[in-house]
Amino acid sequence: MTAPTKYLLDESQLPRAWYNIQADLPQPAPAVLHPGTLQPIGPDDLAPLFPLELIKQEVSTEREIEIPEPVRDIYRLWRPAPLYRAHRLERALGTPAKIFYKYEGVSPAGSHKPNTAIPQAFYNQQAGVKRLTTETGAGQWGTSLAFAGSLFDLEVLVFQVRVSYEQKPYRRAVMETYGARCVASPSAETVYGRSVLAQRPDHPGSLGIAISEAVELAVQREDTKYALGSVLNHVLLHQTVIGLEAMQQLQMADAWPDVVVGCTGGGSNFAGLAFPFMGDALRGGRKARIVAVEPAACPSLTRGRYAYDFGDTGHLTPLTKMHTLGSTFTPPGFHAGGLRYHGMAPLVSHCKELGLLEAVAYTQGECFAAGVAFARAEGIVPAPEANHAVKGAIEEALRCKREGRSETILFGLCGHGHFDMASYQKYFAGELKDEAYDEQELALALAGLPSVPGTGV
Repeated sequence: MTAPTKYLLDESQLPRAWYNIQADLPQPAPAVLHPGTLQPIGPDDLAPLFPLELIKQEVSTEREIEIPEPVRDIYRLWRPAPLYRAHRLERALGTPAKIFYKYEGVSPAGSHKPNTAIPQAFYNQQAGVKRLTTETGAGQWGTSLAFAGSLFDLEVLVFQVRVSYEQKPYRRAVMETYGARCVASPSAETVYGRSVLAQRPDHPGSLGIAISEAVELAVQREDTKYALGSVLNHVLLHQTVIGLEAMQQLQMADAWPDVVVGCTGGGSNFAGLAFPFMGDALRGGRKARIVAVEPAACPSLTRGRYAYDFGDTGHLTPLTKMHTLGSTFTPPGFHAGGLRYHGMAPLVSHCKELGLLEAVAYTQGECFAAGVAFARAEGIVPAPEANHAVKGAIEEALRCKREGRSETILFGLCGHGHFDMASYQKYFAGELKDEAYDEQELALALAGLPSVPGTGV
């Protein structure tokens, strides 16, 4: 009898609590600083942007934080998500490795993003909030928050990075179907957006700019808060349902990963898969190699500096210590729009500094080639972002082939590419070029990092 292809959990096995890696880290992450005073921020500093419950989660060091039942009830629309054994990909590669992937494309929005959009909408509704502002790159996060807003009767305004807004009109259509309003960023709707357009009317946009626009509007009205789809501690926390489920499913398969691979832009889907395994190892369990895969055109982990920086281009946010390319850095318009952020999540960055993970970068061409090979073997067309994890997993499997090692590889397939077929069309037509970032712009952006006395940066 052949080994099963998919491992499914019953709804009763849905995790009851999120996992907080801050409870197990050997050293606490550096404090978040107020940009004016350079002192650690407090709850009052975050109150204009987030409801109190999310602020508590942001700073919590408790290992487990209970998932509210209304959130679990909505999670049941697609969770627990399946774990697959990639038998056909293994055969296509001729590798002795066992390859598993956790598939998040089964959510209504087609990605992992609703894992945090739902609780963020829930906590905001509980706090009496009526409107949420946010940013989105490829559109996965904007779609997910629009979906969550429709369930909790919240108005949602999404600033989408202009290059993605133009590349992916169907994402915008889905957001509008859920009732959200989607605006190309930089826009004329904010003071900061207008200032960017005044300097460069054809600006392609960036996540940093879109964040500035969303934050600017959020602080202007008492009934409005800001929601972020990655980077922040509470966002990574919510995503750990991915890894917690995967642990149960791998036990069903009588397997445990030697390598865990995830794509990284802001860090949420990577952390969601990897942090539960990392935490298990920190508590004395079996250690796995943790590999973060990022785009060569926006390589914050492999080329960025570990320093205090703003989370947005307009410098409206607090200072966080992270691997950054500089808040003014604008990456080229490559097609993995969700991986175009200038910085990496502070917790992911901190874990890299502690030696708990390693990072690699690949060009979009080789990632699309990996995604096509995966689709032809396994049948699922990955999102351009997820192609980076596919590429990383294939490289690990080929290493096992060269070394004759039968290792177990787990990677996160964070979403499907059904809204990204224009990118695949360009790839097949030979029009999808590998975009290189401007070295001079990177140098200028890094030279402009804030000076924070006593931190070495």
